[in-house]
Amino acid sequence: MHLNIREVSKLLKVSERKVNEWIKRGILRADRINHQYQFHRSDLLEQTASREIDVPAEIFSAVEPAGGHALSLVDTLRAGGVHHGLTGTDKSTVLRTMVDMLALPSQADRESVWQLLLAREAMGSTAIGGGVAIPHVRRPILFSGSPASISLFFLEHPVDFGAADGTPVYAIFLLVSPTARMHLQLLSRLSFALHDSGLKSALARRASSDDILAEFQRVEDAMRRRTGQEHKVDTPES
Repeated sequence: MHLNIREVSKLLKVSERKVNEWIKRGILRADRINHQYQFHRSDLLEQTASREIDVPAEIFSAVEPAGGHALSLVDTLRAGGVHHGLTGTDKSTVLRTMVDMLALPSQADRESVWQLLLAREAMGSTAIGGGVAIPHVRRPILFSGSPASISLFFLEHPVDFGAADGTPVYAIFLLVSPTARMHLQLLSRLSFALHDSGLKSALARRASSDDILAEFQRVEDAMRRRTGQEHKVDTPES
């Protein structure tokens, strides 16, 4: 789904002038179609994890199912795992190693997944600044019947991802989902969570898996309180 500048302005609760400024500075990426800027929703959700964009909690409400039920970031991160010490000297080898480590169905074509991620990076870096990247493709990594997962990889040595702020990447999140809608839901909630100072601090010190999960649980609890979602959060398998 594509959005225009007016729709992005309304979603992010900023002026259209501010949106145009972010485009010019490279903070937001947009396609030029018929002399108008168009944003792909998954690109926008990834880019709103930028430290400069204050994401309103409502940004993920539009992609969550009716009734307010939402996937749990903690459960999906538990499914994907927190991996420390990932090796690689450049973007290509890092992505290759990540794809090889993913828990994918036996029939999954890992070579194609890697090539899709490389093609997406060629369009523009998925580094969001501050040493974090969220590689994704406009056609999300979908495996029907498999549980949704978020894998977090900490690199042994930071790698240049071409981030707008020039900071090498040390932490990478990779999403795998059974449906496109679920992919957008996870991406939007992850983008919101990455604005939390405590979570960012845990990432920066390459905290243990338990500590990372605890930080995500704290942020997710606060997220539900803020949006009035006091009900039980769905698990990836539901």
